[in-house]
Amino acid sequence: MNRLNVRTGPVGLPASAPLSRSASHTVPVTTVSALRNAASKTFDVVLLSLVSLVFVFPFAWMATTALKSLQETLVFPPIWIPERLHWENFSEAWKSGPFPTYLRNSVMVAVSVLLLQLVTIIPAAYAFARFRFPGKRALFGLVLASLMMPPQITFVPVYVLMSRLGLMDTFVPLVVPFAASAFGIFLMRQAFMQVPDETAEAARLDNAGEWTTMWRIFVPMAKPMLATFALFSLIAHWNDYFWPLIMTDSDRLRTLAVGIARLKDIEGGNAWQVIMAGNVMLVLPILAAFFAARRHIVRAFTYTGLK
Repeated sequence: MNRLNVRTGPVGLPASAPLSRSASHTVPVTTVSALRNAASKTFDVVLLSLVSLVFVFPFAWMATTALKSLQETLVFPPIWIPERLHWENFSEAWKSGPFPTYLRNSVMVAVSVLLLQLVTIIPAAYAFARFRFPGKRALFGLVLASLMMPPQITFVPVYVLMSRLGLMDTFVPLVVPFAASAFGIFLMRQAFMQVPDETAEAARLDNAGEWTTMWRIFVPMAKPMLATFALFSLIAHWNDYFWPLIMTDSDRLRTLAVGIARLKDIEGGNAWQVIMAGNVMLVLPILAAFFAARRHIVRAFTYTGLK
């Protein structure tokens, strides 16, 4: 039996068969898809870099200004890197007022508010997520409506109430008005609703009550969202300037945010290096808390439950 040897071309066709013009110029689909993916990733990187620059620039400028001399802060055009690092700006800012007292008050107020909020928002969120009762939608609507009311709207009646009770210039008006958080109730309710019904049913089969089910099953499963809310609450009350300024009259109860704002008056309004050093001291604890909780924050915004 004779074997017939047929030479093939580059695409498996006989050598004698001519290639069409369209076949020789066709770009593989995989190459086009790869180019599109690369272009999309490049665009995302550029966009995220620009957005990050907008947020990072003020912090970078604050940090470099805190290490400059007075002359370097006033020169134009401004310079980024000082000739010598002036660490004494931080000690000068720290000694310009009772900053240990300010720091202690800020920690006490922020932590106390957070603890009270956790005690109130977790049961409320659990009730909205798992129970059925008359007026549930109306009550939750009121919770959402309160999100649109800033504290400045309610400060007048709260101020009058605290004044009549003789509680002004104490920790009570700094903590108690924020014992409940509508944002926290909403956030935790959404987290609890992601827990499968089968999990709650299994707990009831094991004779677990609602209180036990809430604290030992739902709360641990909502830890990422809980950590996110805790960070938001700490940041809000750590940086709060308006409320401590209105509700206190003496330095023994004022917080770090109020003390940092007073640096402008103490230093005559021109010592920007000292003012920025004080702002760095105000921001550092918040940045530390953020980096400590960043893993939980990412999990909170990517968590979709098991349903």
